[in-house]
Amino acid sequence: MTETSVGPPDQLVAVPAVMDLSPFESDNSVSCRLASEIPDVCRTEDCCLGIDEAGRGPVLGPMVYGICFCPVSKKQELKDSKVADSKTLNEVERENLFQKIDESKSYIGWALQILSPNTISTSMLQRTKYNLNAISHDTAIDLVQYALDSGVQLKEVFVDTVGPADKYEDKLSKRFPGIDVTVRPKADSLFPIVSAASICAKVARDRVVKGWSFSEDMGDVEADYGSGYPSDPKTKAWMLKYLDPVFGYPQFVRFSWSTAQTLMDSKGVTVHWDDDDEDGEKGAQLQNNKSMLAYFSASAGGKDQKSTHQTHRFFTERRLKSLEAL
Repeated sequence: MTETSVGPPDQLVAVPAVMDLSPFESDNSVSCRLASEIPDVCRTEDCCLGIDEAGRGPVLGPMVYGICFCPVSKKQELKDSKVADSKTLNEVERENLFQKIDESKSYIGWALQILSPNTISTSMLQRTKYNLNAISHDTAIDLVQYALDSGVQLKEVFVDTVGPADKYEDKLSKRFPGIDVTVRPKADSLFPIVSAASICAKVARDRVVKGWSFSEDMGDVEADYGSGYPSDPKTKAWMLKYLDPVFGYPQFVRFSWSTAQTLMDSKGVTVHWDDDDEDGEKGAQLQNNKSMLAYFSASAGGKDQKSTHQTHRFFTERRLKSLEAL
C-alpha cells in the first residue's frame, strides 16, 4: 500500500493492501476463514502468536477473530513498526500498518475467522445456549490449532482476555501444553503481536462492513449506519428504517442482540403461534390476534377472489404458494 497526498500536504489516504475477502463475500450468511501464506521461517524457528478480535459489541456486521504470528527473534522488529491497539487508530493508520504487516510477509503470518451476524445470532439463540464468550473461546482455540496444523512452531501465545483472565489462561494452557500462554486484559495495548492481530481483524471487519452485499431484495440500502454499536443514533435510525414488520431484519443485523429484539417486539407485527399454550386459534381469538394458520389460509371469498395484498418476497423467492386444500 502506498500513501498518496490529497488536499492539504499532511493529509494522507491509504491504498489498501491485498486481503482477498471474496470467500466470505460469496456467502456472507456463514462464517469463513482467511489466511496469509505461512512464512518458511515460522516453520523452523520458535514463534510468538497474538489473538484479538474486532466487532464484538456492534449489533451490525460480523465479528472477526484474528491471529498474527512471527519468530520470537523478530519481536523487536515488530515493535519498531509501531503497531498499536486498532481501537486507538483511525482507518488510514490501520490500513497503513496492515500494509507494513503485509510487506513483512517473509516473517509475519496471519489468519482470520469471520463470524457472520447470522452465525452469531443462530448460535446464541439455539436450544442449547452458546453464548458469545464460548463462541470467542472456541474460535481462538481453532485459530491456534490452525497455526499448529500449518507447521508454525509456537512457543508463546498472547491473548486479549474474554471473561476472567486467569481462568481463560488456564483453559488455553491445558489445551496447548508446552506453549507459554499469557492472557491479559488490554493485551492489544501491551503486546505488539496482539496489536498486529487486532489490526488485521479490524481492517477485515471494516472492509466487510463497507462492502456488505445484501442478499435480501431491499433496493438501494443506505450505507450510513454509523459505528454499528447499539448506542449510536445513526445505527438506531438505520435499524428503524430497515425493520420489516413481519420478517424482521436482513442478515447484516445480529437479531440475537437485545437492541434488535426490543425493536422487533415494539415495531413488528404480533403473531400468535399455534403451538403456544393458549390453545392455538382460540387463544389467538381471545387476544384479538391472527394465528399463523390464518396467515396461510385461503381468502374468505374462495378461489375466484383476487388477493388484495402483494405476496412477500420470502415466499416468491422460494416459489411458495398458499394451498386451499390438501
